[in-house]
Amino acid sequence: MKKKNKKVNAAILIIGNEILSGRTQDKNIAFIANWLNSKCGISVNEVRVIPDKEEIIIKNILEMSKKFNYVFTTGGIGPTHDDITAQSISKAFKVKYEYHKEAFKILENYYGKAKFNDGRRKMSKMPKGSKLIYNPSSAAPGFIIKNVLSLPGVPSILISMIENCKRYLIKGSKVHSKSLNLFTVESTISKQMGAIQKKYIKYVEIGSYPFFRLGKIGVSVVSRSTSLKKIKKVNQDLIKMVKSKKIQILKI
Repeated sequence: MKKKNKKVNAAILIIGNEILSGRTQDKNIAFIANWLNSKCGISVNEVRVIPDKEEIIIKNILEMSKKFNYVFTTGGIGPTHDDITAQSISKAFKVKYEYHKEAFKILENYYGKAKFNDGRRKMSKMPKGSKLIYNPSSAAPGFIIKNVLSLPGVPSILISMIENCKRYLIKGSKVHSKSLNLFTVESTISKQMGAIQKKYIKYVEIGSYPFFRLGKIGVSVVSRSTSLKKIKKVNQDLIKMVKSKKIQILKI
């Protein structure tokens, strides 16, 4: 992993008609977002789900690669006709779509020359100048070009490859979080919580999330920041507010 930088962000681009149709349920968003935050200090600021259409992939790649430090794509780098992610990214960055020599050798050795058919060869084609993201599960590598990292859509394979992305990433400051679970409703604390958020707006993000537990309605107030010290101060203000309103705190 490269030298640490305080604030680093990323976006996730899920590519696949099967996700949009509901045929396949995405499992990669939560995993990638959690891995980036907990292991790399990189926050995911946006997620998009798009179909396997060249013009749409190109449009989103160009927009997101300019807007974020990193873009992670999943899906569309397999052996079939509708796997067009690598070709589309090549067109987005105006580089040649070609066989990557090392990827070609990896796959040829994995399948053997006799079984290394056109579909399998296709998995070694990617934008010119790409660097490989190695695949310990099924050999077919992902790739990185500029700030776009392309991974397969199959969750088990993606999970096995994710650590091999680290070498290309600049590490950011880890975002810490603290939860305060209350037996109340959001409207009871919204005004006071808004005032606390305004007070610490530069340092801490505060969110509220309703829940239903033990037969009661409650709210989980979550504070997030790169500074544990600031989170502690926010939590002190929140507890002071909760006690003044005589709201029960749920300890879990």
